[in-house]
Amino acid sequence: MPGKHTIDDIARLAGVSKATVSRVLNHKPDVDPQTRERILRIVDEVGFVPSITATGLAGGRSHLLSVLVPSFAWPFIPDVMRGVANVIGETQYEMVLYSVNDSHREKDTNEVIDHILTTKLTAGLLAIFPGLLSQYLVRLHKQGFPVVLIDDQKPPTSTPWVGADNYYGAQTAVRHLVSLGHRRIAHIQGPMRHLCSQERHQGYCDALTEAGLMIDPQLVLEGDFTTKGGRTIALDLLSLPPEQRPTAIFASNDQMAFGVFAAAEEYGLRVPDDIALVGFDDIAASAHMRPALTTVRQPFAEMGQRGIELLLSMLNSPHMHTMHGKRLSSSLSFHTLPIDATNELLESERIRIQLPTSLVVRASCGAITTPARTIARTDASHPFP
Repeated sequence: MPGKHTIDDIARLAGVSKATVSRVLNHKPDVDPQTRERILRIVDEVGFVPSITATGLAGGRSHLLSVLVPSFAWPFIPDVMRGVANVIGETQYEMVLYSVNDSHREKDTNEVIDHILTTKLTAGLLAIFPGLLSQYLVRLHKQGFPVVLIDDQKPPTSTPWVGADNYYGAQTAVRHLVSLGHRRIAHIQGPMRHLCSQERHQGYCDALTEAGLMIDPQLVLEGDFTTKGGRTIALDLLSLPPEQRPTAIFASNDQMAFGVFAAAEEYGLRVPDDIALVGFDDIAASAHMRPALTTVRQPFAEMGQRGIELLLSMLNSPHMHTMHGKRLSSSLSFHTLPIDATNELLESERIRIQLPTSLVVRASCGAITTPARTIARTDASHPFP
């Protein structure tokens, strides 16, 4: 029966050792061509499906990679995972995906990580937006287990890290609103315990300051990254007296911007005629709002791609856990480096890959009525670390 045979059965039928079968299944070169052909023919004839974990462990190295994600309800997780899957699909590795419930996140994730380490079935871990758990993962990295973080909630540490340029994205968004003539620009912050919220707020403040505009505290309110929260705060902003009401709102993510649409409708206001609006993330739904949402695009798929490429590079570098040093800018790409240069860099640098964001101008800010255009970053320097 297909799938019922074991590696021992294949070895017996081929008249070879189990180690030889394992070498063939792991694509090792040190097998006689005729023997390899005979083993592969038997595998095909009996419909043998090799266990990825068994063949990996038999060869002394796991071919599984763990990927830890937050709730699948997060709208950009599919984009990040698309970048991860595209890279893994070109390798001999397979992916084990762990999703952690938000309501018990730290406890559940610790149990998942303990399971990963106890079973020893996976070669490394890519943690996507682990937040508070990044401190736990830093300890794993220091113990020598290959870990890469894709994170925007906590500052980068010694653990290899991939993120986006939140500061510049926010600064560009507010600069654009200023260029359209707005002087009373409100900011709906994300939760300020998160690094990304702090960076986006700093970009907002610096853009106003460079334009010679005062920061009005009543126009800066903290949200929670939800549509409901964005609506609640927008109602507060729109309830201000007409002379104090903002003419534009910069929301720290697209979901809160969706709440602004709802609040404006309740007040009988039109976007962008009465209130201009810019979000952050460029999730799929943003282009389909009416009017379409101007927003800062995060390169989610590329973040997944770079994160898994970095993890694969670590697996080829046995001294990765000893690295110390400087930041790696987004201008230096692992997949464009020779393998020797990659390994040398991994061993000598503290890896921080920060990817650029870009402003996607659509109708909600009042700037255009034609298809969207993108304002990309051209200056690689900025004051926020």
